[in-house]
Amino acid sequence: MSAEQKSLNVIVYAPALVGDEKRPLAIVHRMERALPGLRLEWTTSEKDDLIALPNRDEGLATDNANGGFFFLCNDDKNHPVTLSGWENPDGLAAGGPPHFQVCASLPLDAVGLAAAVDVLEAVGDSARAVWGKASPEGYGGIVAQQFRRQGDKPHVPPHGLPSLKRPRDNPAPEIPHYLGWLNYWSAAAARAIGFPDPARDAELLSRSRRTATGGWVVRLTDAPLDLDNPAHLDALKRAYERFPEIGGRAAP
Repeated sequence: MSAEQKSLNVIVYAPALVGDEKRPLAIVHRMERALPGLRLEWTTSEKDDLIALPNRDEGLATDNANGGFFFLCNDDKNHPVTLSGWENPDGLAAGGPPHFQVCASLPLDAVGLAAAVDVLEAVGDSARAVWGKASPEGYGGIVAQQFRRQGDKPHVPPHGLPSLKRPRDNPAPEIPHYLGWLNYWSAAAARAIGFPDPARDAELLSRSRRTATGGWVVRLTDAPLDLDNPAHLDALKRAYERFPEIGGRAAP
C-alpha cells in the first residue's frame, strides 16, 4: 500500500468462543468470498516476513490459544488485507463477560470500497456479532475522544460530537458503543436502539441492507466519513440524535 493510501478498518464484537467453535473458519471463508480474489493464506513473523499457511483451515479449526484465531493476511503489499480475532477480557456492558473481537483491514480504494458492505456483513454475520462498524483509518482516534472519563468536567469531544459513556459503563451489551461509517447492528442491537422506524429512518433505510441473520448494515454517508466535510459531520450528528441509546446516552 502506498504511503498516501489509507485502510478501511472493520471491527465486530461478538459473544466469546466456547468449545469446538466453527466461527473462525466461517469468518475467514465468508470474508474471502466477499472480496473477489482474496486469499488469506499467509501470516507474518516477528520481523514482518510473510509465512505461507498451507494447512490454514486445519490450524483455524484447532487454534484457540487466545480465544480467537491467529493473524491472517494476503500476499499483496500494494493492496494488503488482514484479519485476526481474539478474546477481549472486557465486557460489552457493565459487569459483562469477556467477548470475541474480530478486526479486519482492507485498502480504502475502489475495490475495497465496493466490497466494504459485503465484508462487514460477512464478518458480522459469521462471527454472530452483536454489533460492529467499518470506518476509515484514523476515525478511532476521534471516537476515543468522545468517551467521557471520570473527572472530565466539562467533557468537550471534537467536532461538536456527543459525549459517550465508556464501554465498561455501557448499560447493555446490545447497545453499540459508538457510530461508524458503516454500522453492523444485529437484530438485538437494532431492537435496542429502535431501528428501523419507517417514519424517521427513510434516509438511512435507503443506504441499509438486511443481513441473512436478521441484522442490518447501515451506511451513514455514500462516501467514507470525512469529518472535515460539513455534510458528513452533519450526517453523523443526526444519527447520534436519532439514536440516543448509542454510547449509553439515554441511560441515567
